[in-house]
Amino acid sequence: MVFRAIMTGIKKKSVSLQLNYLFNKLRLRMITVSNIAVQFGKRVLFKDVNLKFTNGNCYGIIGANGAGKSTFLKAISGELEPNKGKVEIGSGERLSVLSQDHFKWDEYTVLSTVLVGHEKLWNIMQEREALYSKADFTEKDGLKVAELEEQFAEMNGYNAESDAASLLSGLGIKEALHQKKMAELSGKEKVRVMLAQALFGNPDNLLLDEPTNDLDMDTIAWLEGYLAEFEHTVLVISHDRHFLDSVSTHTVDIDYNKITLFSGNYSFWYESSQLASRQAQNQKSKAEEKKKELEEFIRRFSANASKSKQTTSRKKMLEKLNVDDIQPSSRKYPGIIFTPDREPGNNILEVNDLSAVTEDGEILFKNINFNIEKGDKIIFLSHDPRAMTALFEIINNNRKAQSGSFEWGVTITTAYLPVDNTSFFDTDLNLVDWLNQYGPGNEVDMKSYLGRMLFSGEEVLKKASILSGGEKMRCMIARMQMKNANCLILDTPTNHLDLESIQAFNNNLKMFKGNILFSSHDHEFIQTVANRVIELTPNGTIDKIMNYDEYLTSDHIKQLREKLYATK
Repeated sequence: MVFRAIMTGIKKKSVSLQLNYLFNKLRLRMITVSNIAVQFGKRVLFKDVNLKFTNGNCYGIIGANGAGKSTFLKAISGELEPNKGKVEIGSGERLSVLSQDHFKWDEYTVLSTVLVGHEKLWNIMQEREALYSKADFTEKDGLKVAELEEQFAEMNGYNAESDAASLLSGLGIKEALHQKKMAELSGKEKVRVMLAQALFGNPDNLLLDEPTNDLDMDTIAWLEGYLAEFEHTVLVISHDRHFLDSVSTHTVDIDYNKITLFSGNYSFWYESSQLASRQAQNQKSKAEEKKKELEEFIRRFSANASKSKQTTSRKKMLEKLNVDDIQPSSRKYPGIIFTPDREPGNNILEVNDLSAVTEDGEILFKNINFNIEKGDKIIFLSHDPRAMTALFEIINNNRKAQSGSFEWGVTITTAYLPVDNTSFFDTDLNLVDWLNQYGPGNEVDMKSYLGRMLFSGEEVLKKASILSGGEKMRCMIARMQMKNANCLILDTPTNHLDLESIQAFNNNLKMFKGNILFSSHDHEFIQTVANRVIELTPNGTIDKIMNYDEYLTSDHIKQLREKLYATK
């Protein structure tokens, strides 16, 4: 009787199922923003915003800190109601948002947390399970189950758990964790689960605010590939330029209290805005000369875009671009300039048989041997970021190695940017007095260094203890610049920095005449600065003179890495 009841319901619904499938394939997916305005008190973030975000495109949202990037996403998701205007999403479309609440699902298993991301499917699964568990199953229940089974199949419910598990694995959450409760996971693991939740179920519209935070390079590469193949609409905020360039077909710039849509990725926007700025400063240039220069730039960039996975769509958009759309940005870029007092000699740093372990006895690295040559700019890698921090702390005499030795050359002066700068700001000093601790110099000199790092007017008298993460990093960079060192040691230098600071930092390091030893999660930063790669493992080092992309794509190195990480 139960079987007959279910089959009766299925027959009645089969035609509806086919029609729904055809409708979903044919309908146009789109997010429409009409006359949106958001302000807090008298402060206007943006106004008169009219945009359409269409299916198959990925929109990278950029803007200075505080410009309103996250606020714009919240207005689209419905979490925040704009002061004016409206947001419309196509009928029946599903919107998925990367959650920032990492405690909401603590009582759920990891796998269930991902499945909840598709709320409608999750509710059907719960109702379906409850009906099948009934002891007195009726014909009416059978009709209801049939209706649920139709919807379940239409949403690919029979593959839901395996799809969720696949997403988790791609994001580095091992199968052994899938049935554990979220409360048992670390903060970084939760971030990955929440990302899997947002991606689950192939949503029509996907909103991602800083999705690469706390992801390692391999996982970021996986996400880049996933989004590059994603067929629907994506809006993403990120400070990772390589990530934006890899996934974005368009750039949404929040500037001048307006939101403007540009064709092309972040690099295209940055280079074009810099070109427009140079042209604006050169008032003698004739209009036709400017137009010719801009058109040549577009052609060149369009050719470079041929390496992209979105080649066809991106190139078509660039060909349609009106050169008049390219405007100088109002962004302010800090003046990050490292000028060594003296040229380094031939002996830089020699490291012999260094080893480091955690307090629990876990091996971070052992048998580390390398010599740094003049001109080396070295990216240090490891599966465990604590390994790079341990090495940098050791060679700065802030930590003792378990074994081994190191020796700096007599001509070498160093400036160190630690990953954790908390102790530097445990003080009541204002910024001028704080920086003066690391002099020599006078108040005018200190204000000059702070001014380069965008602290102006009364800001230089702020208490160091109340600074934001990005402001603290800029102060630490100012402190480094005062040393005029010929060897820079940088532990994850782009942490907390906005795109403008990252770009300025990156540009200067490319031209720096001394040595650089650094770790980073920023692909573009690594690729454009490093000429040598040293990877620290529990079983020795991999040391190659090559750029980062070559290192990542070498089959020989992949095999070597697997071998060195295989046993501890």
